[in-house]
Amino acid sequence: MKTIIIEDEKPSARRLNRLLEDLGVEVSVLLHSVEEAINWFHNNEHPDLIFLDIQLSDGLSFEIFEAVEVKSAIIFTTAFDEYALQAFKLNSIDYLLKPIDDEDLEIAVKKYKSLAPKKEKLTLDFEDIKKLLVNPIEREFKKRFTTKVGQHLKIINADEVECFYSENKGTYAATTEGRNYLLETTLENLEEDLDPKIFFRVSRKFYVNVNCIKDIVSYTNSRLQIKLMKFNEQEIIVSRERVRDFKLWLE
Repeated sequence: MKTIIIEDEKPSARRLNRLLEDLGVEVSVLLHSVEEAINWFHNNEHPDLIFLDIQLSDGLSFEIFEAVEVKSAIIFTTAFDEYALQAFKLNSIDYLLKPIDDEDLEIAVKKYKSLAPKKEKLTLDFEDIKKLLVNPIEREFKKRFTTKVGQHLKIINADEVECFYSENKGTYAATTEGRNYLLETTLENLEEDLDPKIFFRVSRKFYVNVNCIKDIVSYTNSRLQIKLMKFNEQEIIVSRERVRDFKLWLE
């Protein structure tokens, strides 16, 4: 199985390469830009499988396919919100949200191997996907959550939540009042409930509300520390793999 990685962040590309090696998948080459990828495809036999980042340093990776007819299977790697990627499920093998989890990667590789698609059968409508990313489908996000407090049912408005976090296998909402409430959900399930313009998952443990960020401070190993208006029970650290996407999200 011939595999390549197209990813503009070289540390992320090398990390993905190492994870694939651990799964017994040999990567032929790492490419880092639209221009580099186009040149490579013009001069090399196309691979069976491509791990493809959507946003490259010199443009969207879809520009590659406007210049070259690629029939390889594709697993997208992206920080775009899941709801905006439904078209990929119809056309591609899979997609992985950054930062890439090793278990999710293993599942995607196994899925590819089990389907063993023939190149000539793969069709990707990149124009439809681009439209979806530029003008994502309008959808309603949760505006309130409920939790049981003693014998009472407490209503928590989403815009009053500074952050959602996980602790001791529980998921909590920390509010602007300085209170923490246990919710009957998981951070993974919250992914489809939260407005991605307001909430960002900065690490495995935290979603933060952009309107509640008081300060952002440089932290060790090229990471960032977030300080919120009220919540100060734990350090909120933007994982190194998410720093670039977090900065883009802030804009």
